[in-house]
Amino acid sequence: MTVRFTGSDRAETERLRGEIAEVLTRARARTAGLTDCLDEADLVAQHSRLMSPLVWDLAHIGNQEELWLVRDVGSRQPVRGDIDHLYDAFRHPRADRPALPLLDPAEARGYVASVRDKVWDVLSDSPLQGSPLVTDGFAFGMIAQHEQQHDETMLATHQLRTGDAVLTAPPAPSAAVPISGEVVVPAGEFEMGTSTDPWALDNERPAHPVPVSAFAIDVAPVTNAQYQEFIADGGYRRRELWSERGWAHRTESGLEAPEFWQLDSDNRWWRRVFGTMTPVRPNQPVVHVCWFEAEAYATWAGKRLPTEAEWEKAARFDPATGRSRRYPWGDEAPDESRANLGQRHLEPADVGAYPAGASALGVHQLIGDVWEWTSSGFHDYPGFAAFPYREYSEVFFGGDYRILRGGSFGADPVAVRSTFRNWDHPIRRQIFAGFRLARDLRADER
Repeated sequence: MTVRFTGSDRAETERLRGEIAEVLTRARARTAGLTDCLDEADLVAQHSRLMSPLVWDLAHIGNQEELWLVRDVGSRQPVRGDIDHLYDAFRHPRADRPALPLLDPAEARGYVASVRDKVWDVLSDSPLQGSPLVTDGFAFGMIAQHEQQHDETMLATHQLRTGDAVLTAPPAPSAAVPISGEVVVPAGEFEMGTSTDPWALDNERPAHPVPVSAFAIDVAPVTNAQYQEFIADGGYRRRELWSERGWAHRTESGLEAPEFWQLDSDNRWWRRVFGTMTPVRPNQPVVHVCWFEAEAYATWAGKRLPTEAEWEKAARFDPATGRSRRYPWGDEAPDESRANLGQRHLEPADVGAYPAGASALGVHQLIGDVWEWTSSGFHDYPGFAAFPYREYSEVFFGGDYRILRGGSFGADPVAVRSTFRNWDHPIRRQIFAGFRLARDLRADER
């Protein structure tokens, strides 16, 4: 989606209807792939208290689709009105969900299939214009994004799961060009957020001018090899590198390396990747580090994490035109030449693998590979309005969260753009998160 559709042109409305069908179908195929590969015991098990049983995620996906598309947009009768409370994410913390009387795998699959059958009827009948919920197919796009977000969560559950590997994918590509160093982002105002992207979620809105001082940002995320230097230099043992909260968490949790890393008897690092032990690839972006680890590394390197505004300006600002792009490379949708998205691979690609995806300022791999921690907390933009429900964003504003940007190899293109905002607690490591560094300019550089 790159333009706003009014629905006044019939051909354009039918094109949009086809696009909606494609993103819904793609999401459902991925959901099936993440659940059909497991037996019933694995689907109902809780593989970590941080995560829901996969069968809960499956039925929750169907329940949200029923609530918004079948009942609200379509004004149809409920498919299973008796289970809403079981799949309300705000009513039941993840740790408590295994004790609920959940649908079993067969029932959950039947339920989501019944809901989707009704959704096809709703989509066929919808004019895709009128109320804000249906104009430009917003509700359908919201639900496609919701399913893909849960698919990425389920992918993280697969990573936490023990046992034989059940997911397969080709290796992520190696570097196509050598990249290193940093670029300077010029001082000045840029347009942050969006008021026109038809499927942007409420916390991305509205577009607003933001002044940003000149700064330098690394052209690539921090790699495994760079992070190994931090470990070898005693990064996890040097109190002076860590904030007070970060050191307390490092000590309490016994952090010594990124999650899923293991050191063998020959002093070589290995990483568990979806049930398979593999040597750590030196040129991949480091992944499965929490915000406190990223903060400590930045201190060690003499730099800092970028603010959210700095990250977005580096990703979107085109100095030749003065405008903000939808993606780093322009307004065209992601493809396989520009970004590592959509679970095509089960790992980040080496830095330099996607030169076609670089921003106008020359910053690489801002979209895909790893979510990137920023230094910013989660707050609303000036003029924010909750839509279509407060619980998506508003209830989280001001909490103990840090913003992540860019999307990972497990994020789908429908849920990734340069304005998209993710957030999580600074202790989280099960997510597919890494980081890149920034710094203030010296006086002689300004």
